[in-house]
Amino acid sequence: MFCSCELILFLLLTGDGMNAYMAYKVSTQTSLTMFRSKTFTVRRRFSDFLGLYEKLSEKHSQNGYIVPPPPEKSILGMTKVKVGKEDPSSAEFVERRRAALERYLQRVVSHPSLLQDPDVREFLEKEELPRAVSTQALSGAGFLKMLNKATDAVSKMTIKMNEQDVWFDEKIQDVENEEQHMRKLHVMVESLVNHRKELSGNTAVFAKSVAMLGSSEDNTALSRALSQLAEVEDRIEQLHQEQASNDFFTFSELLADYIRLLGAVKGCFDQRMKAWQRWQDAENMLQKKREAEAKLLWANKPDKLQQAKDEIAEWEAKVTQYEREFERISATVRKEVILFLPEATV
Repeated sequence: MFCSCELILFLLLTGDGMNAYMAYKVSTQTSLTMFRSKTFTVRRRFSDFLGLYEKLSEKHSQNGYIVPPPPEKSILGMTKVKVGKEDPSSAEFVERRRAALERYLQRVVSHPSLLQDPDVREFLEKEELPRAVSTQALSGAGFLKMLNKATDAVSKMTIKMNEQDVWFDEKIQDVENEEQHMRKLHVMVESLVNHRKELSGNTAVFAKSVAMLGSSEDNTALSRALSQLAEVEDRIEQLHQEQASNDFFTFSELLADYIRLLGAVKGCFDQRMKAWQRWQDAENMLQKKREAEAKLLWANKPDKLQQAKDEIAEWEAKVTQYEREFERISATVRKEVILFLPEATV
């Protein structure tokens, strides 16, 4: 039983210049019976991918699931594509975006719970989707701000969580350490890529200068030697360019993906802490209600005792409900983290 997705990019022009937009063919192959057929293809815009993430995050993140984040929206990158399609940096951005979206979608369909979501099936099968309008906030800093919303809420908790399960403490620390290491490595790799690009450009300039020098040289043997040197430098320039591209797509981009995934993992830990906070808040309120009942008994006010007992019963039910929700989310988070970190053990 499998489900696999492939993204084929093509550029659609709905007008001139800034009215152009990119669309993607999403081709799916599956053996799952919940789909209408084994193979199908739809066309999706980048905003559709962001819309899918927004729906999945809203429904599943609060329950402790790791919802893979999509690549960030880049207004600058799209502007370059629209106004300068022949620019090498535009072609690089286009391929970078396509590969990142394909990895994102593969992670979604590889998640057993997310694959069952009706919004995922609709995204893969439905010919046309409603225009996603709320994804404008998912660009740049706004996107990161939304991802960190749960973390911000947890940081404002009034009660410090007294962790009873050492497993969670260890895994939280593991994720924090790994994120720090990945960020440092990503900076170093990006520096290496930029260095290789600069080296490629300088080599190209040198090769061109040597070729011009060879063509102007009267000595035949020296002219031939300079021409051969220029050819060698041309090949070296191409190798530097290929290496920079390989480092970028197979290393730098994957690191950036993994850093975003680590942020999603931290988010599921935060959701567990929020569930614990709800439980503790209910416990505190129940204690206040019991204290209020005791004061009524002491003051001999039987007319208000029934209301106090009803409120105690209400908050006892809430405490039980929130405790069960915390246990359920804890079990989900543990399962999700073990799947994400195969080396994790219970």
